Amino acid sequence: MNMTTGAILRRITHTDLSVSAHKLATIILDGIAWKDGYNGLERGTAAFTLAHLAEKMGVSRQHLTGLLAELAESALALVRWKPNGKFAPWLFRFGRPQDDVSSPDIVSATSDTSLSRDSKNKTIFAGRIEIDAKTNVYHTPWAEMIRAAKSSLACWNVDTQAIWDRFVAFNKARGNAAVPAGFLLGFMRKWRARKPADHIVQSAAVPTTPMPKQDSELTDLIRSAPTANRHFHELDLRRKIGNPAYDVRVQQMMARFACLRFPAILAVHGEAVRTSEIAK
Repeated sequence: MNMTTGAILRRITHTDLSVSAHKLATIILDGIAWKDGYNGLERGTAAFTLAHLAEKMGVSRQHLTGLLAELAESALALVRWKPNGKFAPWLFRFGRPQDDVSSPDIVSATSDTSLSRDSKNKTIFAGRIEIDAKTNVYHTPWAEMIRAAKSSLACWNVDTQAIWDRFVAFNKARGNAAVPAGFLLGFMRKWRARKPADHIVQSAAVPTTPMPKQDSELTDLIRSAPTANRHFHELDLRRKIGNPAYDVRVQQMMARFACLRFPAILAVHGEAVRTSEIAK
């Protein structure tokens, strides 16, 4: 199948499908990367979780599975695979993964500057990163790029600020004051979850003493919002009050309880749940 937006769109409109299947195919087409490395994906590939697709379609997971099967059996030959683990997004491609997607007779004319052209640029991260410039990733140009690129990587469900903090700490430990921006993408591609053993040992070594009132209040706030939903809580709250106001709340919570950023974030979410700003 010719890997251009127009060619695939024509195939979609000319293929005999249900209305819902046509809509799903268009949503997947809209998410396709047309340059290698764009959003961390190979050219001609899109990444979605089934939950995200079901939400965009407004259908149940069971109905979505039927629509995906319809696309797979149609002339569009949609294929999907999951190379990054159980909880990572699915990757989608129209046609078989081994199809030639860079045949010379489908390359755009030299006057065409659209994203569908082949590119030797393998990364969307360009320039240099000053390691000590900003501690808050949302005050840098890298936050949106991290959010977009992580969608198909092992760190897909890790908070953007947490990725930035670990990247900064990694480079500070090696004495790097500035690094090429491509290092950030490489760092994300090699992401490994931290083992909890050290935290377990430290927790076991702490003597059982009455919890100070301030710590107890912080713990109660954190318990108000399930930690497992923290990424959804952050998205909901940022959408409601904006990134600057969210960051201010976190800083205020850190100062209020003299705690680290992560527990402060959880406490902010708990407080927002208590005041019904966001859902639990």
